Amino acid sequence: MAFDIDMIRAYYDGLAQKVNKAKQVLGKPLTLTEKILYTHLHPESPLQAYSRGKDYVFFAPDRVAMQDATAQMALLQFMMAGKDQVAVPSTVHCDHLIQAEVGADKDLRTANEVNKEVYDFLSSVSNKYGIGFWKPGAGIIHQIVLENYAFPGGMMIGTDSHTPNAGGLGMVAIGVGGADAVDVMADMPWELKMPKVIGVKLTGKMSGWTSSKDVILKVAGILTVKGGTGAIVEYFGPGAESLSCTGKGTICNMGAEIGATTSTFGYDEAMGRYLRATDRADVADLADQVAEHLTGDPACYEDPEKYFDQVIEIDLSTLEPHVNGPYTPDLAWPISSFANAVKENDYPEELEVGLIGSCTNSSYEDLSRAASLARQAKDKQLKVKSEFTITPGSEQIRYTVERDGILDVFEDIGGVVLANACGPCIGQWARHTDDPKKKNSIITSFNRNFSKRNDGNPQTHAFVASPELVTAMVMGGKLTFNPLTDYLVNEDGEKVKLDPPVGIELPPNGFDVEDAGFQPPSENGQVVDVSVDPDSNRLQLLTPFQPIDLAQVIAMRVLLKAKGKCTTDHISMAGPWLKYRGHLENISNNCFIGAINYFNEEANNVLNYVENKYMGVPDSARTYQTAGIGTIVFGEDNYGEGSSREHAAMEPRFLGVKAVVVKSFARIHETNLKKQGMLALTFADPADYDQVRQDDTVDILDFNDMSPAGQLTIKLNHVDGTSRTFKVNHTYNQAQIDWIKAGSALNKIREENKA
Repeated sequence: MAFDIDMIRAYYDGLAQKVNKAKQVLGKPLTLTEKILYTHLHPESPLQAYSRGKDYVFFAPDRVAMQDATAQMALLQFMMAGKDQVAVPSTVHCDHLIQAEVGADKDLRTANEVNKEVYDFLSSVSNKYGIGFWKPGAGIIHQIVLENYAFPGGMMIGTDSHTPNAGGLGMVAIGVGGADAVDVMADMPWELKMPKVIGVKLTGKMSGWTSSKDVILKVAGILTVKGGTGAIVEYFGPGAESLSCTGKGTICNMGAEIGATTSTFGYDEAMGRYLRATDRADVADLADQVAEHLTGDPACYEDPEKYFDQVIEIDLSTLEPHVNGPYTPDLAWPISSFANAVKENDYPEELEVGLIGSCTNSSYEDLSRAASLARQAKDKQLKVKSEFTITPGSEQIRYTVERDGILDVFEDIGGVVLANACGPCIGQWARHTDDPKKKNSIITSFNRNFSKRNDGNPQTHAFVASPELVTAMVMGGKLTFNPLTDYLVNEDGEKVKLDPPVGIELPPNGFDVEDAGFQPPSENGQVVDVSVDPDSNRLQLLTPFQPIDLAQVIAMRVLLKAKGKCTTDHISMAGPWLKYRGHLENISNNCFIGAINYFNEEANNVLNYVENKYMGVPDSARTYQTAGIGTIVFGEDNYGEGSSREHAAMEPRFLGVKAVVVKSFARIHETNLKKQGMLALTFADPADYDQVRQDDTVDILDFNDMSPAGQLTIKLNHVDGTSRTFKVNHTYNQAQIDWIKAGSALNKIREENKA
């Protein structure tokens, strides 16, 4: 039986009435996105037609999921909220802190030793507040959610940007920062600007080398990394129904790379099959009874331009396999043109490592398709020419594919099976290399490929593709190898060609596992003690942020004017810094160290006007802070792209940054800045970015007059005695302005709980 079956049953029991009422009020057929959003309105947002892209709306999500790196800060904040127990089903998943080095067993043992303090904290705080705890080795958060918690028509939030993976089971699942999770766990309304809806109509049917991964790689090329910002992407059409449930999950997972709020599919037979295969026939039976309400209305799909804000159509029958990258997940190359791209752009042709698995592509179907190629390699006397790693998504997947001989097939050709964890996808990779600064190429079935993300080396050219294409490429050993057309020479000197991969949607003998790794919470959390060693360098209790006032936004210094792409990886790196995710003071030492300074085009090297010398960004910030001088950060487009990590907002706040002014924000990061009581502003005229000088002092003149839908005025005081003023925009409503006045959203929650 499924987790939380009573909650799911209650939701389905009232679904038809809620959907029909929403149709009546809105006076039109509804997309699936609208059905889920309008049936999850919080009582503080009455049922009415909300304007997409304009109106802020309160929602009541069904559940919360947190991964260990973000759960630490989220739960440290929740401990300050004054609640005895979480208000909705919530879980913690230990997947980010396991470093990949030699193999699953040894790496997991090492992680349990190195991270014992953090795991003990997460286990005890989960016990205390009624949170389900998935132990290290259980698997990656998104795979665990898909296997155990996701249900069609549901709404959830998760403290990881790839939470949308659950859209593969028809959910609206949204990545958020920890402060948003605290809202929901503390029984507060959760706020979101009503998203626009992008429709992607899929026709035809995939065959041969093409897979679900290629759908989202194609979409990323069309929409770019910011084309989905402020929108939910809804897939529909006969092509959508031809995809497996886990294939749908892959597409939704990587929707984070186009900036989308989330992505989803309507309930269909593939989802029903997956629910039954994962021991949730009870959920499938309930969903079958209300199936018409778990997908968009037919009129919306018959005339999509009338009901969606944007419509894209993709014919799966003609879709080529894609390779995306390097350095950005939206640089899309069809495989037929990729070899030329490698040569024309001088990408390193030799392929050093191929990595498959991760939260994006580690299903039974994914691994069985890749394994079919590994079997061919053995049968056709081919050897892997590049290092090759396999990361199962969960212990259930790992146990099942081991039982069915799939892991043996990978190991037979030299593959190394890593722990059921994020590993190399997030920089938790002790890469085997004799030159960590070497210009090189790797290819992965992961979702994100920003500079330095996987191994810390800015010269690593990381490309993203399907697991089967990655597996084939390591046999060729070169990026210019096209397995669809090219031959390889085997150990006997014969020319051989790989046949297209063949996969199995669901294990014929069912899923199986001996120990899934789940720890239910204590029945009496009040007796559980949660302690944090004051001398710990891994965990630190939080001190509330103080409110920002007018005096603090006058005569600010420019801490950083970031040039070009400035993702959350640039603002707060992962990799070795993950160990400090529960210690705000320590992790703030990585603040902006990856961002490029506009004035010298160097990373982590800015001019400080107290010391009158160049310093690292965190050191410069602390110097200004000690001197009582506020700071401000400027940036360009899609600032804060990438992870949901709220550390990228909390660290600047902790170090005295009062405002961030950019050309445009990524959704999650803008929200995170707001939650921490900071000013997140955008240039009314993007050209004003060019006017900012490194020796300016900066005033926000009308801070005290800040109001919803209004503008603020920034004054740049130049060292030559001249000045320049310009307008900046913001998207704060009154409740969010109140967060600034309180110091943070958490401060506001605590005040209300005391009242």
